[in-house]
Amino acid sequence: MYYLNQPLLTTKVLHVPSGSIGAIITHLKEKKISLTSLDKTFLRFIGSPQQGWIYMGQTKMNHGDFLYKLTTAKAAMKAVTLIPGETTYGFSHTLAEEFNLDETRLYKEFMHLGHYKEGALVPDTYHLPLGITEHYAAVLLLRSSALRHQEWAMKIFGKYNKKKWQRYLIIASIVQKEAANKKEMPLVSSVVYNRLKKGMKLQMDGSLNYGKYSHQKVTATRIRNDKSHYNTYKYRGLPPEPVCNVELSAIKAAIFPAKTEYLYFVVGKKGTHRFTSNYFTHVRNIRNATK
Repeated sequence: MYYLNQPLLTTKVLHVPSGSIGAIITHLKEKKISLTSLDKTFLRFIGSPQQGWIYMGQTKMNHGDFLYKLTTAKAAMKAVTLIPGETTYGFSHTLAEEFNLDETRLYKEFMHLGHYKEGALVPDTYHLPLGITEHYAAVLLLRSSALRHQEWAMKIFGKYNKKKWQRYLIIASIVQKEAANKKEMPLVSSVVYNRLKKGMKLQMDGSLNYGKYSHQKVTATRIRNDKSHYNTYKYRGLPPEPVCNVELSAIKAAIFPAKTEYLYFVVGKKGTHRFTSNYFTHVRNIRNATK
């Protein structure tokens, strides 16, 4: 009896492209799965192959069982959530754990394929097939996110300008990290723009929560020792790239900041921020932050 035992099936999940039966057989043969012209006739008799990611259930099966599975199997899906403000570095850890992937290889795929080191992914709950590879996981998530970024840009501006959009993503990522809630986002954004306009350093902790530092508290030592241009306490202007992945609310706040004269804000005891345009008021707000 003929058995299939090809590398493509070691994860029990197979990717079948859209197209005619002939095109699908050609694709599978290119993946070194031994099929013949007789299989094309047999598939026409039993039904069309499923398309997309399908769960084969086992890596060894006879020829007839493989063709039957090809026409009836469905993808075994699992949900994974990327929360707003999380970095791609942090999400790679979560995704690798959920889908039994190599975290280092997965992160490298995101870095290699993404438009940006951070900010290329759209926070959302995604459903991916079990057995997906690091490469295809990155491809699917980045492709889906890129399309949504382009759709958002088209709705807002009527066109998608990659360079312009990236600048908004950088601002949005700081807003995402700093704002206590969606209501505050336009206010935080206004502080960013006001400080940039005056040539002031942004001096925002959120810019230092990039990459592997996503959940680390920003201390005086960290500010002193971080030499990267994400350190807005040391360098004027925006960081070189977004510091995290952002939701649409943060992007809208970056594009449409509130009209204020605010230059400072500090978190209060209730978790929301106190905004002011006056430095001495800001100092008083810091002293009263826990009152």
